[in-house]
Amino acid sequence: MRAVVKTVGTILVAIILGYPLWAPEWGLGILGEIGALGMPGGLIAVAVFFGLVALYCRALQRTMTLVRPDARTAPPASVWWMFAIPYNFTEDFFIVRTVSASMAADARMPGGFIRWWAALGYGWCGFQILSLFPGMAGYIGGAIALPLWAAHWIMTDRVNRRLAIRQPASPLTYSP
Repeated sequence: MRAVVKTVGTILVAIILGYPLWAPEWGLGILGEIGALGMPGGLIAVAVFFGLVALYCRALQRTMTLVRPDARTAPPASVWWMFAIPYNFTEDFFIVRTVSASMAADARMPGGFIRWWAALGYGWCGFQILSLFPGMAGYIGGAIALPLWAAHWIMTDRVNRRLAIRQPASPLTYSP
């Protein structure tokens, strides 16, 4: 079922991304937005964006690395699927689910925190897809997705700091 959802989701995202080809009257899409920045502005914007995504992926990978190995529901490097465009738009939901399930299984973070972390993650994923649509819907989606993404990243940093704290060793007991 997961494969079907990922495949159908990726096809739908590709259709949305391709609207400048089949509905040019709607606008030029993200490539038009980047092109409007000219050179080197567009290139710099893309490099900065992908650099931020790489830092975010590194934070998520660290989370998965800090989770006990027996609690991980996926390999830590699996978060890098965020770079597989257009597959990533659907996969991002699964990445949030995998990391939250791993944190829950690890049991070092409060359940309420994990639920809030996951809700923020699913929120930015959903609004990221809305941002692909033309016109005002796309602008609103992007305007909401970016702060949610930032908040999720901040929470991920908190998770990493908490998980990085070593549990104190059990005290040695003397048995005569």
